[in-house]
Amino acid sequence: MQKRIEKGAGTYSLPSRRDLTLNYVLSLIIAILMAVASIAGLLYQTIVYPTDTLLQSFVPNDVVNLCIGLPVLLVSMWLSWRGKLIGLLFWPGVLFSVLYTYIVYIFAMPLNMAFLLHLALVMICVYTLVNLVASIDGTVVKQQLSGAVRERLAGGVLAGLGLLFFLRVLSVMADALIKGTAIAHTELALHIADFLTSPAWIICGILLWRREAFGYVTGLGMLFQASMLFIGLIIFLLLQPYLTTAPFNLVDVVVIFVMGLICFVPCALFIHGVTFNRS
Repeated sequence: MQKRIEKGAGTYSLPSRRDLTLNYVLSLIIAILMAVASIAGLLYQTIVYPTDTLLQSFVPNDVVNLCIGLPVLLVSMWLSWRGKLIGLLFWPGVLFSVLYTYIVYIFAMPLNMAFLLHLALVMICVYTLVNLVASIDGTVVKQQLSGAVRERLAGGVLAGLGLLFFLRVLSVMADALIKGTAIAHTELALHIADFLTSPAWIICGILLWRREAFGYVTGLGMLFQASMLFIGLIIFLLLQPYLTTAPFNLVDVVVIFVMGLICFVPCALFIHGVTFNRS
């Protein structure tokens, strides 16, 4: 099923196999739950985050979720609703970003009401993400974007970064096991999230490199999610000294920005290809 959109003197269709209404409804529920979770974390900090480590890790992140993650989700949905292919391709990436974020929360948080809210977000995100990707007609997307985007560059960056993150997690875990040292709870939660999600970057990157239909469907979303990860981390580090007692580390901000350029450039080129070729 393809949603037809008026454009000038003609029409074009979003490449969807079926109606996307359920995905819009579920994504709105995710947006509401994100807003509730973030606002609760900011207003009731000591209740939601009972330790200093949790406060320093998640209060700045709640601001990032509320000011960046939530608006980006709503904008991607709105663009898709308006018939823009760029919005439809961003949408899975934003959902994947939300999923990544709240995987960290559920593995780091104590068992309380906030934990249950974060767990619900993860479960709904998984279902919505799978249903949304399955609803997109990859064959049509490939026909529209083939040759218009830098498949090899984007796919290589995705697969390379995914492999780097995955090997880093394995290295940290192996080192901790061999030396018998403990990993901080919040750091362990982050490693678990990387371990669970980085294979998606590898798979989507390889499929995009090979110019497979699924690679075109997920490639921009994964690049966007990776870019959001770096941008969110930079903003997190900038906010942390003002919201907690953690010191500001300029070196970390610069290093993360430089690393982020590896994602920002191919993501921008992909966006350019989609925008000027189709929407």
